Amino acid sequence: MKKLTQISIALFTTVLIASCGGSKKDDAAGINDKKAALEKLKSDRTKTDEEIKKLQAELEKLDSNSANASKIKLVAVAPVTTQDFKHYIDLQGHVDAENISYISPRGMPGQVKAVYVQQGQYVKKGQLLLKLDDAIAQQQVIGARQQQEGIKTQLAFAKNLYQRQKNLWEQGIGTEVQLITAKTNVEGLEDQLKSAGEQIKLAQEQMKLSNVYNDVNGVADIVAIRVGETFQGMTQAGPQIKIVNTSNLKVVTNIPENYLTRVKKGSLVEINIPDANKKVTSSISLISQSIDATSRGFVAEAKIPVDAALKPNQSAIMRILDYAAANAVVIPVNTVQSDETTKYVYVLTKLSNGKSVAKKIAVVIGEVYGNNVEIKAGLKAGDQLITEGYQNIYDGQLISTSIL
Repeated sequence: MKKLTQISIALFTTVLIASCGGSKKDDAAGINDKKAALEKLKSDRTKTDEEIKKLQAELEKLDSNSANASKIKLVAVAPVTTQDFKHYIDLQGHVDAENISYISPRGMPGQVKAVYVQQGQYVKKGQLLLKLDDAIAQQQVIGARQQQEGIKTQLAFAKNLYQRQKNLWEQGIGTEVQLITAKTNVEGLEDQLKSAGEQIKLAQEQMKLSNVYNDVNGVADIVAIRVGETFQGMTQAGPQIKIVNTSNLKVVTNIPENYLTRVKKGSLVEINIPDANKKVTSSISLISQSIDATSRGFVAEAKIPVDAALKPNQSAIMRILDYAAANAVVIPVNTVQSDETTKYVYVLTKLSNGKSVAKKIAVVIGEVYGNNVEIKAGLKAGDQLITEGYQNIYDGQLISTSIL
C-alpha cells in the first residue's frame, strides 16, 4: 500500500511539471506575436506620417489658401543695381630688372690673377673687373714683334740690293731679270712686314681678352671668384659675377595659354608686392610670342617705378584686367541657383492683395569675379533680389521681408 502511494505521488508530480512547461511556452509565443504586431503598426504609422507630410507639401504649393500656406518664410532682400563690372586674372609673379648682366670672359676661361670688384660694389660700364692669366698671349706678342724685326732687317737689305741693282742697270750693267728679281724681293718682304704687323695686333687683342670688363652700370650682386680660380662666367652653382641694374624694374609672370586672346599689350595691371607693402598700377609692356612647352603658358611683363625697397626675384601678385562692362547688373554669385535646364534667382513680387511672394526668375550669367557675377539677362535695376533664405523657398511661396 505504501509503495502504491509513492508511485501515485510521482505520477502527479510529472503531470504537474508538464502542465507548467506548456503554459510557459504558450505565454512566450503570445509575447512574440504581440511584439511583431506592434512593430508592424509602428512601421505603418511611419509610412503614413511620411505620406501625410508629402501630401501637405504638395497641397501647400497647389493651394495658396490652405492652412499650411499661412507659414510665411522670412527672407532678406536687396534692390538690384547697376555698376561697372571688372574681371581680373590673378597670377603670381616676381620682380625683375631690365638690365642684369652675367659676366663671362670674352675668350677662353682662364686663371684669375687679380680681382678688382667686391660684392655690393657699384660698378660702371667698361670698368675692369678681373685680370686673367695672359702669359701665353704676352709670349705671342713678343714672338710677333721679333718676327717683325727680322723682316724689317731683311727688307732693309733687300732695298739696298735693289737700289744697287737699279744703279747698275741705269749704267748698262747687269740684266733686267736681276733688277726685276731684286724688286720682287723687296715687295715680298714689304708684304711680310705688313702681315707681321697684323699678327702683332692680333696677339695684342688676344692679350686684352685676359681683361674682364663690366658691360652695364649697376651693383655687383654676386662675386663668387677668387685669385687662382678659373673664371668661366657660368658654372653649375650659378654665375661667378652678376651685375644688377635696378634703374629699370619690371614684374614678370607666366599666363596660362587659355587667356591668350584676353590679354594684350597695354592691358591694365594692378601689382601688389606684399613683402614691401607696395601697390602699383601699370600695364602690360611685353608679351612673349611663343607658348612654353612645359608650363603651357606665355610670359608677360609690366614695368614698375624704381624703388629702393624692391629687389629682383621678390614675389609679386598681378591682377590683369581682361574684361570690363559699364553699367552692368551685378549680384552676389551665391544667390544664383541651378536646376536641370537653367540658372535662376528668386525675387520678391507684390500681389494685388498686398502680400509678398517669391518669384523664380531665369537668368543668363556673364563673367564671375570674387563674390559677384554679371547678369546678362533676366534681371533689371530695381528688382528686389532675395539674398537670404532663398535656399528653402519655392516659386509662389508667401514671404516676409527684411529690407537691407
